[in-house]
Amino acid sequence: MTSRKTARSAGFVLLYVALIMGRVEAQFETRASLSMMTAPGPAAVGDFNHDGKLDMAVSSYIPINGVTILLGNGDGTFRVGESYVFGDQLAQIATADLRHIGKLDLVVGDYLSDCAYVLLGNGDGTFQPAVPYRTNGTPFFVSTGDFTDHGKIDIIAVAGPGGSCDCIEVLPGNGNGTFQAPIVTPVPYGVDGYALAAGRFDEDRNLDVAVVGVFGSVNQVDILLGNGDGTFRPHGYYEIPDGLSDVTTADFNGDGKSDLAVVSLYANSAGVLLGNGDGTFQPPVYYSSEFPTLVAAHDLDGDGKQDLIVENSGELGIPAGISVLKGNGDGTFQPGVFYPAGEEGGFMAVGDFNNDGKPDLVQPDSNTQLIITLLNTGTVTFSPTTPLTFPTQLIGTTSAPLTATLTNNGTSALTISSVSFNGKPFKVRTTCQGSVPAGGNCTITAVFTAQVEDVTSGTVTIKDSASSKPQFVELVGTGTVVELVPPKLNFPPQKVGTKSAPKNIQLTNTGSTALDFTYFMYIDGTNYKDFSQTNTCSSSLNPGASCIITVTFSPKKTGPRSAFITITDTGGGSPQTVPLTGSGD
Repeated sequence: MTSRKTARSAGFVLLYVALIMGRVEAQFETRASLSMMTAPGPAAVGDFNHDGKLDMAVSSYIPINGVTILLGNGDGTFRVGESYVFGDQLAQIATADLRHIGKLDLVVGDYLSDCAYVLLGNGDGTFQPAVPYRTNGTPFFVSTGDFTDHGKIDIIAVAGPGGSCDCIEVLPGNGNGTFQAPIVTPVPYGVDGYALAAGRFDEDRNLDVAVVGVFGSVNQVDILLGNGDGTFRPHGYYEIPDGLSDVTTADFNGDGKSDLAVVSLYANSAGVLLGNGDGTFQPPVYYSSEFPTLVAAHDLDGDGKQDLIVENSGELGIPAGISVLKGNGDGTFQPGVFYPAGEEGGFMAVGDFNNDGKPDLVQPDSNTQLIITLLNTGTVTFSPTTPLTFPTQLIGTTSAPLTATLTNNGTSALTISSVSFNGKPFKVRTTCQGSVPAGGNCTITAVFTAQVEDVTSGTVTIKDSASSKPQFVELVGTGTVVELVPPKLNFPPQKVGTKSAPKNIQLTNTGSTALDFTYFMYIDGTNYKDFSQTNTCSSSLNPGASCIITVTFSPKKTGPRSAFITITDTGGGSPQTVPLTGSGD
């Protein structure tokens, strides 16, 4: 028997399915999930091999420190390219043509060393070895720009908490991919810097910066105006609620002046500060967003108005994912629409990953080691936006049907030229044929017959007039040889402090080989202390054999109580779960 914490981490499959069946709405759909051998972190986007398809460079530090190149296939999926191992604990990553020769290079910060690393691109998707450049503090955040007004790209770094220098450092570029010693400006107003956004906040030509600052209970955005020589002068600050974690800049109201957007993790909000054009900003206006960690600005729907993209980390039972707050063009935003993705967020990237002219989203998920792509479907929306994921199915049996609804949100009829699907275990029928009127919808319905142990996937491909590229609905099913009868237990009302009569679950290995239990079984869930279990299952179960799990219910409080048994094994679809419910009197 392992600890509940260790065993819970083994239950990712269950958690992931629960998340993707959660609240989903319009515009973006999960297209692909690329499994990584490392825990992915911040990502930078660019065409690194000059094939006209966007690629990504993803940093990681678990289990190794390094950068992995993901080469884009042009359809929203990626293939793993070269990896580069260096540094102590890599952080933010940026990309730019540092040499002005048409080849993208990489700049990477490091949490634990006083170095910013530069990897020069070869133009074919590979990079030269990382070259370290010393900084005065740990470069928690890095970016690029011309901060010395010499027509060459510089590196800018925020030397964040825990280092010897709470400062902004500019490493002047020589124009050939090498850099000079850093020019240092302390982060003002008594806070540590975490991240920055660069823009022109006043009327001169110099790049200015807004720095996220935190110290104890103080959370603020510091404004520093650029002097054009790599140094900055303080120009005030704006207090922000608890957990300030990121900042970005864009023109949100179309007045030609740079505005700011910030996110506050524990205040569950995104704040917008409209710029006055003289280096000052109006007080922040807040919009609700659960546990936000990152913010970006982009025109996602092509209406010429900047939208906000907020990465939601997922905490306290709130799923991780990405929220989109549509901009009204006057500096205000509509309530966020949430798209679940992964288990625990913290990173995201924006780019047109399927070359259809519409920006898409990518979320690297460090907990699940997945790169999750969410494609922008334009006027066509899907419900759900995530794959049709069938509950784990006993091999040889067929699931209940699941349905995806396609809606035409455009102002004219949508022409569907073809619908096709692949994936042997799935059968699909659809009403999506011919034309779908504006505001109309059609459905795609699938069933899954499990044929093999573990996960099987399929794809429904829709070619329509909304995009030059096909739309997709992914199908995911999991087969198992583990039969559980009954599949759930419900106990009658039980007096608080007393124990119920036992109820049994029969577990049978319907496969042709021995079934091994890995983490064995345990009770988890909201009220896990209200239920207990014993069992006759050994560490291995022969083909055709059965064992018994016996459960009792002892409510600690009145009202509905719930938990579940988790069984981890080699029979496919692990961990299996059996919901447990009851009521305390």
